[in-house]
Amino acid sequence: MSIFDEVFDRIKLATNTKTQVELAEVLGIRQSSISDAKRRNSVPADWYMKLFEKFGLNPDWLKKEAGPVYLRTEQGYQPTDVLSGGYLLESPALYGAPEAKSTVVTVYSMHGADMGDEPCDPEVIGKLSIPQSFFASGIQVFKVDTAGMEPLVYKGAYVGIDTGQQNIVSGEIFAIHIPFEGISLKRVFLDGDNQRLVLKAENQKHPDQYVSLDKHKDRVIGSLAWVMQEF
Repeated sequence: MSIFDEVFDRIKLATNTKTQVELAEVLGIRQSSISDAKRRNSVPADWYMKLFEKFGLNPDWLKKEAGPVYLRTEQGYQPTDVLSGGYLLESPALYGAPEAKSTVVTVYSMHGADMGDEPCDPEVIGKLSIPQSFFASGIQVFKVDTAGMEPLVYKGAYVGIDTGQQNIVSGEIFAIHIPFEGISLKRVFLDGDNQRLVLKAENQKHPDQYVSLDKHKDRVIGSLAWVMQEF
């Protein structure tokens, strides 16, 4: 048996994959890359890194069956010699799905340093790892710092705002620039009779606010796409 086949068999055992197609999904590569590696009888170094990052697998065990199988577990870095019955209990191919991959995004404050009458660029306050499926072109991530939308969106929640969706749909939640307050989440309703938008909070302690229709394009940041929060 070749060196590649020995390593390949251990990789399949540890990741519970049966075919090159399944393993390619786990590694995020083309199936042809596996065929190329087999032909060269050499396992690329980045495979070991990906398998360690995703499953905590020990590169030395994969290469020459030396040392513990795992270097990292759900409890932290705890060397483990035993595979769960020889197989993982879930399909590692699912780790290739967008819901299983993460993306690091910039997080903005809803209350920047300059909270005047005109909208301004929001202040960067940090980074956040989110599911890759949550991120798309035009999504801007904010940290909520008011209780205006409780109990629906709690203070401290992270919200994704779709800045490409600024057309008002009555009853939907939008991020709105409120003069001298910053950016707020509000349910927006069209009041055609008075040529204005009515901005309603979920929290009944917060009064309704209004934006004239001739200014709404400057005030509407985008629609609420998703929420990440603890209850």
